[in-house]
Amino acid sequence: FQSKMIFLPDIAGRELVATPAEMGLVFREVFIQTSDNESLHAWWLPHPRARATLLFNHGNAGNLSHRLGSLRLFHDLGLNVLIYDYRGYGQSSGAPGEAGLYLDGEAALDWLQREAGIGPKDILVFGRSMGGAVAAYLAAEHSVAGLVLESSFKSVPDMAQDLYWWLPARWLARIRLDTRKFLADTQQPTLVIHSLDDEIVPFSHGQSLYATAPEPKRFLTIRGSHNTGFMDSEEVYTAALDTFIAQVLSR
Repeated sequence: FQSKMIFLPDIAGRELVATPAEMGLVFREVFIQTSDNESLHAWWLPHPRARATLLFNHGNAGNLSHRLGSLRLFHDLGLNVLIYDYRGYGQSSGAPGEAGLYLDGEAALDWLQREAGIGPKDILVFGRSMGGAVAAYLAAEHSVAGLVLESSFKSVPDMAQDLYWWLPARWLARIRLDTRKFLADTQQPTLVIHSLDDEIVPFSHGQSLYATAPEPKRFLTIRGSHNTGFMDSEEVYTAALDTFIAQVLSR
């Protein structure tokens, strides 16, 4: 039952609740083919004066239409954005699984370079919660401009041990999603963001990821819940992202 506990595409539903157009954002719907022939539903949001491009790897519940607030924020920061749903999420085909997540991330990154013509030095890989493992994996495997990890966990075994401290949960976990392991093998600048109030992923996980990340790196402490911290702390959150992007692009 571990997959059903971790991958939650039906939480909040797989149907799209809105599109970026309803927030006044120009977007194009695309379908991205993976190397194992799954079809990923994605939105490409080009910015008319883009300073960089962000690849959005979202968390373990819901679909891309539940991230419109973030899409608005990233647009206001002057970024192109590609957001996609993992296999088995939203309108994407297939069923979710750890190996598939990495193939999905690879396909999305490849689409940015091959179809949108974005060079790797202009791509920021962003991962929220579970998406942090996918983002760190991509950054370990590919040269990218920068990596942003928000509300991310060290690994599933570490999360399991925190949740079920009275059991040998670390040794029972089949799914790894080892963000910290991938992060140790990266070379790009990294921004780690975590809320002191995160009720799902302990703040200590963010601290551990920051300690693992090679230099150059930054840590941003925010306030608010796991799912709303970026909104509850929008002013400091946006300012830190703006500064990080400027520093990454000046390298």
